[in-house]
Amino acid sequence: MITSLYSLLYSVALAVGMFVSLPYWLFQMVRHGKYRKGLAERLGRVPARLQLTGAHEPVIWVHAVSVGEVLAVAGLAEELRRGSQRRIFVSTTTDTGQELARRRFGEANVFYFPMDFAFAIRPYLRALRPQMVVIAETEFWPNFLRLAHASGTRIAVVNARISDHSWPRYRRFRGWMRKLLANVDMFLAQTAEDAMRLQDIGASPERVRVSGNLKFDIPAPVPPAIVETVRASIAGGGARPVLVCGSTVDGEESLLLKAFENILVQHPRAAMILAPRHPERFPAVVALLEQMSVRYCRRSAWNGESLAGGVFLLDTIGELAALYALADVAFVGGSLVPRGGHNIIEPAQHGVAIVVGNHTENFRDIVSLFQRRDAVRIVGPAELPLVFLDLLANDAERRALGQRAAETMRSQIGATARTAGELQELLARP
Repeated sequence: MITSLYSLLYSVALAVGMFVSLPYWLFQMVRHGKYRKGLAERLGRVPARLQLTGAHEPVIWVHAVSVGEVLAVAGLAEELRRGSQRRIFVSTTTDTGQELARRRFGEANVFYFPMDFAFAIRPYLRALRPQMVVIAETEFWPNFLRLAHASGTRIAVVNARISDHSWPRYRRFRGWMRKLLANVDMFLAQTAEDAMRLQDIGASPERVRVSGNLKFDIPAPVPPAIVETVRASIAGGGARPVLVCGSTVDGEESLLLKAFENILVQHPRAAMILAPRHPERFPAVVALLEQMSVRYCRRSAWNGESLAGGVFLLDTIGELAALYALADVAFVGGSLVPRGGHNIIEPAQHGVAIVVGNHTENFRDIVSLFQRRDAVRIVGPAELPLVFLDLLANDAERRALGQRAAETMRSQIGATARTAGELQELLARP
């Protein structure tokens, strides 16, 4: 009775919140084209492409919010499918995650995750009849967890983590969280710290295990053609050194461009590859480049012009990870301003010297691991230009820093196999 009351109150609050914020969502749709794609799927319309071949075809539903989660679960999905007749369906929340998932898993196996209303969720549970739902990281949607559990589906949260920001908020509602998390059969945490936090907010200790971070197992991407094209341009035009600044957010580009101006004083033929995190910000970054009178060219309009002494604005999706290989120094964004940081594994795979800001709460364990092994430089805005210049002036230290990053990453591989083993065990339970 109490659980039903909680569910009703939550659903009413969610509906009211969505109604009140409707102008924002409409603005995002009109201005940036966000949330328009897959709207019918989000509202519970199961696309015809998600067809099962038989009434008893075993199904696993994997939910991965965006690009990072899709990459993290790709290897896991292959492990779960290997040697079985299981069908793996993948849902995502973001458009970029959807595009990548369709390329990785095939359009007939990918759809947008439904909104957390019973009318949107039930059609998918009826159509797919999943044996198990696998949720990447920490997506605790109350109605979804309740309805999936009630349908007899096993639920596992993999690569689970509780961020510094989320932990106090969850603890305030520990009584409610305990009831919510009781719907989950298994939590596979990234670290012992995450496991402790899961138990602290209400997860049953016997359901929590540590399996490691799946993102360490993500293979380096096959380089797109642009990588060799840019490499040849850098070599032919003498554009050295190269600074790759990836996943930058509002408030960071101005700091990075000012640092780049300092670099140009000592290295007039230096080049910066600048990759803003969100595509809708590309025009704003172009405006900033023009305002600061920085010479630049957009990747989407580049015809092979020299990159020496200027900025190469990466206004495309899916190429940054491979382009880190061209860096003398890589900066990973979302960290100079309080946005929690982004994943540093991609540059580490290429053995590149990595610099981040001091706001890395969302990746605290990865960054702490690299910091303990002297495999990353953490700086504030004031020190940023000096750290860049110091690394560029010291070839031996820069290369050693990158080598330690690559070695640190390789030492953590194995989470995919451990996670797959735990999930197989969960599926085999009576």
